[in-house]
Amino acid sequence: MSTPENALEASALAADRQDPEIPDKLYFRIGDVARLAGIKPYVLRFWETEFPALGPRKSGTGHRLYRRKDVEMVLEIKRLLYDQRFTIEGARKFLETRPKAEAAPAPGKAAKRRPAKSATLQPKGQADLFGGSVPPEALDTVRAELRSILELLK
Repeated sequence: MSTPENALEASALAADRQDPEIPDKLYFRIGDVARLAGIKPYVLRFWETEFPALGPRKSGTGHRLYRRKDVEMVLEIKRLLYDQRFTIEGARKFLETRPKAEAAPAPGKAAKRRPAKSATLQPKGQADLFGGSVPPEALDTVRAELRSILELLK
């Protein structure tokens, strides 16, 4: 039997599982991100060591500054670990192997479901990136020139 208290608890749990609205700011401090994600700052610092894609910048005073994409990544990691019960290693592998097209949409924006294209999305080689129009000799020349510039800068 459902009581009003159970309904309130259920709606509170459902609200907790939805991604919060991310404010329109360029940078977020660790406390802001922790509040948005509903986790402690030390968890964020730990996740930085476990997930290479999560890399906030540091200010001149050493404070962590998260960009919007970092906040979205934190929310995605939280969803994988807490809601879908991935292990840290499993979540890391999942995030590394998914194509960029399948990245989670920004919270607050309507997500359109598309059929998975994972079978058709293959890593591209250099020739594919340039439409096959750049001969390998030209790439070798560019590499050699870049190496000589690097030597001049040393």
